[in-house]
Amino acid sequence: MKIGIAQETRTGETRLAIAPDTIKKLVKTGFEILIQSKAGEKAGYSDKDFEEAGGKIVSADQAWSSDLVFRIHRPENDQIKMMKKGSLLFCMAEPYKQDDFMSLLVGAGIDLMAMELLPRTSRAQSMDVLSSQANIAGYRAVVEGAAQYKRFFPMMMTSAGSAKAAKVAVLGAGVAGLQAIATARRLGGSVEAYDVRPEVKEQILSCGAKFMELDVGEQGSGSGGYAKELSEEGKRKQQAALTERLKKFDVIISTANIPGRKAPVLITEDAVKGMRTGSVIVDLAAANGGNCPLTEADKIVIKHGVTLVGLTNYPALVPADASAFYARNLANLLAIMAEKKDGKLSLNVNLEDDIITATLAVYQGQVRFKGR
Repeated sequence: MKIGIAQETRTGETRLAIAPDTIKKLVKTGFEILIQSKAGEKAGYSDKDFEEAGGKIVSADQAWSSDLVFRIHRPENDQIKMMKKGSLLFCMAEPYKQDDFMSLLVGAGIDLMAMELLPRTSRAQSMDVLSSQANIAGYRAVVEGAAQYKRFFPMMMTSAGSAKAAKVAVLGAGVAGLQAIATARRLGGSVEAYDVRPEVKEQILSCGAKFMELDVGEQGSGSGGYAKELSEEGKRKQQAALTERLKKFDVIISTANIPGRKAPVLITEDAVKGMRTGSVIVDLAAANGGNCPLTEADKIVIKHGVTLVGLTNYPALVPADASAFYARNLANLLAIMAEKKDGKLSLNVNLEDDIITATLAVYQGQVRFKGR
């Protein structure tokens, strides 16, 4: 059974859905790994690296026409045409987009494992690409914030005098937010964090940050560990409470996202105006409209003297490790489907398995994902 990995073609993407250590694991299981020539160069992996791990370097056509296709992003229309009928695609499929992507797969006879739909359960943790990539994003966002900040991040004491530690606010305490807290603390920042879910307070404190207590009249705890959208009144109270609190911070790392929805506005223009000149806002929700209305996706801009970082693909800035983590996630998911009988490898698409049935968005000519 062949697994194909073609070069990622989305602008700015440097990751690949495979890495040498995962190739070794999959080859040992019995899979044949076909990688498009030079596909891993942007991630820091050469064709030789892949070959030494047991992979085979092939043309794009050969990679796309494999039994299984590993992908970071969903393929474009012309790439779907290169895939063979009956193949199974593993990728981040952007299932909440209102377009005909899944219908095109149905027409081509291709099945889809949409990695964003993986359930948030203990058993699925090793397969969770959203968590692995968000972890990287939280780390890299703080590094970016420190680079853009024109002062010291930690407290510095020298013969020429001292400098205070940067005051850092982290908004949202999901995977990215908690990693951002931990990274900011390691860099010596004084960190406070906020989340609409009161149950994450203990996690925030355990990472070494103070918890911002705000009374918005309701809780934002949703299903599957995610936050849910507040009411309009709750949003208004949240914005009002945050606006004055955020003016005192030097660096804000904002991570609040709601799956399938526009990102909530947490950092108002009034808050930005009140921040000290040279302060930095790193908005990890930039791709979904931003937690600050002044953020511009994929741009770094200065407004009211504050630097707003709107980069939308932080894992692509750490592509070697991001690729390795992503590939392990896919391999772990594939491991619960692969079966060997009489030395022959096959896939068991068990619809009674909670992980498979949640993630399998297209199967046997039907779109199974119905949205929310």
